[in-house]
Amino acid sequence: MPSSQFADLGLETALVEHLETLNIVTPTPVQAEGIPLVLAGRDVLAAAQTGTGKTAAFGLPMIQKLMAEVSVHNPQSQCKVKALVLVPTRELAQQVFDAITEYAKPTELKTVVVYGGTSFNVQVTNLNKGCDILIATPGRLLDHLFNKNLTLQYTQYLVLDEADRMLDMGFMPDIKRILQKLNSERQTLFFSATFKKAVKNLAYKILNNPAEVEVTPANSTADSVEQIVYPVDKHRKRELLSYLIGSRNWQQVLVFTRTKEGAEALAKELKLDGIQAASIHGDKSQGARQRALNDFKAGKVRALVATDVAARGIDVKELEHVINFDMPYKAEDYVHRIGRSGRAGNIGHAVSLMSHSEQYLLEAIERLLDQKLPQEWLAGFEPSPDSEVFAENSAPRRSRSSEKRKLKAKLGVHKNRGKNRRR
Repeated sequence: MPSSQFADLGLETALVEHLETLNIVTPTPVQAEGIPLVLAGRDVLAAAQTGTGKTAAFGLPMIQKLMAEVSVHNPQSQCKVKALVLVPTRELAQQVFDAITEYAKPTELKTVVVYGGTSFNVQVTNLNKGCDILIATPGRLLDHLFNKNLTLQYTQYLVLDEADRMLDMGFMPDIKRILQKLNSERQTLFFSATFKKAVKNLAYKILNNPAEVEVTPANSTADSVEQIVYPVDKHRKRELLSYLIGSRNWQQVLVFTRTKEGAEALAKELKLDGIQAASIHGDKSQGARQRALNDFKAGKVRALVATDVAARGIDVKELEHVINFDMPYKAEDYVHRIGRSGRAGNIGHAVSLMSHSEQYLLEAIERLLDQKLPQEWLAGFEPSPDSEVFAENSAPRRSRSSEKRKLKAKLGVHKNRGKNRRR
């Protein structure tokens, strides 16, 4: 078994001591398995849930290997990137940049982040100062390559973070173009929350005899996240959401919708219900998205309504509540969404509001997870008696004590009507 201390994994004293100042003492499983492999020069194919410490797993050994190679940059020449980290979203790019910058403080390494929605010229200025480690989204990286603001000919390390998400978002053509710009003599680290067939096909095309690291079962959800599904009529979802937030005094809730328009509208409706809310989605400027996220982290916003563009990029310490206002079309997105809570050993709570037309989406999620998710009807929000889909397929499997008596009474009424009979 790998040692439980960073020093025993091969990290140098300066990095270990800095981690201790950050109160990071014991490696997570993906760090304990991954760090020695990266230090040994192996290509790595890793499957790990969000929130398991992947950034440190590739960032710390990469920083250590680059520490002895810091060179003076000539502002008149192209920036020679030594390590490239590709990520799918702006939020995740900023999150990884913040973490790598912190880990690299004991060194002289220069870290730069480039992504869309922010000033291109400011990024050029930062690149002109030199860049050892570059965190980038594919599209903006290609823009800088086209303008010859940097070169990847000297890149020794490539990291694809959340590779499955990049494939889902259609970045494959961009990734292929970027790979053509890279030195073939490099170490490649491939991290993904899920190991779908397309993900593994891509991995084995770009990795050289990789070591596989899988610290959790594929497509699994964290044990620390309690999951519950509330069947409810579509037109009453917003009412139920406000009721849950208010009656249970939830102070920090991340809510997922399927569309940008839905996120914007729901945030406005929650405000009308007296719940301070903000939205974050692809149509918002990067500045507006960052302000909303900062306000959420600071507690100024109680409910942050997001589309799946934010599913991988939001990192809020001790976030407890994640709500699926709309069930996701892709079952894998369910794993990514609820992975925002229950991180770093904390307890999480994932609630899904399911209308009868979304039953097939729940079934797809359950097939992916290979488990049935508990369902519960809340008194006063039961699905309409004429929703025969619920009567046959979605009878509650579990009730909580405080609501159980009310639920049984309601079910008795349904039985008298000859509908919504429980299995």
